[in-house]
Amino acid sequence: MCAVGNPVAGWPSPDWAQPWNAPYAADGIAVRQACEQGVPLPQALTQHIGPGGPRFVPQADLPDGLAYEQFIFEAGAVPTRDGLHDFFNGLVWARFPATKRLLNRLQAAEIAQAGVGQVRGPVRDAITLFDENAVLLQAPDAIWDALLAREWMRLFVDLRSLWAQARLVLFGHALTEKLVAPYKSITGHVYRVPVPLSLGDDLCAWDSWLAARLTAAELAAKPFTPLPVLGVPGWWPANELAGFYEDASVFRPARRAPD
Repeated sequence: MCAVGNPVAGWPSPDWAQPWNAPYAADGIAVRQACEQGVPLPQALTQHIGPGGPRFVPQADLPDGLAYEQFIFEAGAVPTRDGLHDFFNGLVWARFPATKRLLNRLQAAEIAQAGVGQVRGPVRDAITLFDENAVLLQAPDAIWDALLAREWMRLFVDLRSLWAQARLVLFGHALTEKLVAPYKSITGHVYRVPVPLSLGDDLCAWDSWLAARLTAAELAAKPFTPLPVLGVPGWWPANELAGFYEDASVFRPARRAPD
């Protein structure tokens, strides 16, 4: 029975046991439980993240005509709608606050320079892509070589045992939202710079490292490579079946350079 005023009533429930949800599971369970008791999502996120994080406020607090990113920059508050998309956005803020603040500053700088028009421009487009769909990867060189070459059989079959030494974290909140109802072709954009092995699995260290190195110029160059995330060993039972990686509509080969 849903609590009166339960803001998550009717939302699909994420499967927190899935490996892609692991970095966000503890926060997600706590925030969802608060919402089930009738706490509005912005309030539940603010209370759970606590000091050091942004405030989350109702979407209605965003003034008409003011860009979402500009409001966050000026007010230090994140307009939040009821729904899984903004729920996952809040969870990423909890784990990667320095990087999220950096992306917001870069967006605000672009808005200050060019204004808000019909077209975002290459920098804002790339920042949005990172924010919505980026994947961070820490892995041995052999995995990186195969990924960048889009040699999918080598990456996922020949090097399958090597994935035990890899760590993959979904940064993009739209990507985690899609995986609430998984399907084979869901594809993330892997940031092409390897997370240093020396950082281990400390996501606070990942956040500090990422926030210290991302720049508008680098993002504008689209430093991404595609990864069908349900091909990752251990992430989806179907990828154990023969022929899973032979689907060229999902595991597309690298484009050949023109002669």
